[in-house]
Amino acid sequence: MTDSQQHYLLIINGKSAGNPALREAVDEQRRAGMLITVRATWEGGDAADIAEHSNAMGITHVIACGGDGTVSEVMNGLMRLPHDQRPVLGVVPLGSANDFATSVGLPLEPAAALAAARELSAYPIDVVRVTAGTGGETTTSYYINMTTGGFGAEVTSSTPKTLKRLLGGGAYSVMGALKAWRHRSYRGTLHWDEKEENASLLLLALGNGRQSGGGQVLSPRAKLDDGRLDVLLVKDFRSVTELTKLISELQSFPYDGRFVRYFTTTQLRLTTQEKDSPWPLTLDGEARYYDQFCAEVVPLALRVLLPEECPLLSSTSQP
Repeated sequence: MTDSQQHYLLIINGKSAGNPALREAVDEQRRAGMLITVRATWEGGDAADIAEHSNAMGITHVIACGGDGTVSEVMNGLMRLPHDQRPVLGVVPLGSANDFATSVGLPLEPAAALAAARELSAYPIDVVRVTAGTGGETTTSYYINMTTGGFGAEVTSSTPKTLKRLLGGGAYSVMGALKAWRHRSYRGTLHWDEKEENASLLLLALGNGRQSGGGQVLSPRAKLDDGRLDVLLVKDFRSVTELTKLISELQSFPYDGRFVRYFTTTQLRLTTQEKDSPWPLTLDGEARYYDQFCAEVVPLALRVLLPEECPLLSSTSQP
């Protein structure tokens, strides 16, 4: 497809619409012949709605300009379209963490990221569908990078956005250290493959990508296109000695350690213990609370602009 056939739609988080570097990058690429339409969000849900209508506008590439939450919302909008009508997804990182962009090796500056969107190839990747509910009501949504549950989700949702911007990934470590002294465990029943297990967990992570929370690597062996969820279970600890062992196991991510378990599956379901509070979850950084959920891989659901040497692609991937 030539430049004259490509039409790029930039969906910008309204809070970043006045970003001088992004405005300059757009002007520069337009002068270079890039056909760009820009839309800014006003409130939650706008990015998904704009993305959903991109096909009717003749858009070939939808570029999410913002943080992980904006990328996720844009992707959810594209997933409302039939598979063969979904435009290619690109990313210009403007958030505080930018976990997805960082882990796949995209440029983090607006000018370089927008220029890359014009040159990079589109690779098919998996997304993860989450069907979840509380109190009998069920919703369906998708994520592209990571869902965390329990302690990790509490840290993400409770870290003030201003602090995230000031400290980047360090903000999560600060909040995590404070919470570690008065943490609670999360009980639930897990189902995957042919297995069922009652668990008391400190942290659950379901990775399509590798990192969350501003650079915390939770699924180091994940690939975006392997049709698998990388699951990290971190069991609760009761003493400083056990915490030391837990930290040690997090360096190697064993399949069946004393405190840490790491495995892959295509689907995982969790139901909380009766009378327990709903679990805190974050889907690509967005906080939710559910008492039951199911995460399942949707293989190769979306084409995304990625570097050829992206470490999260299988060696057999083809654009």
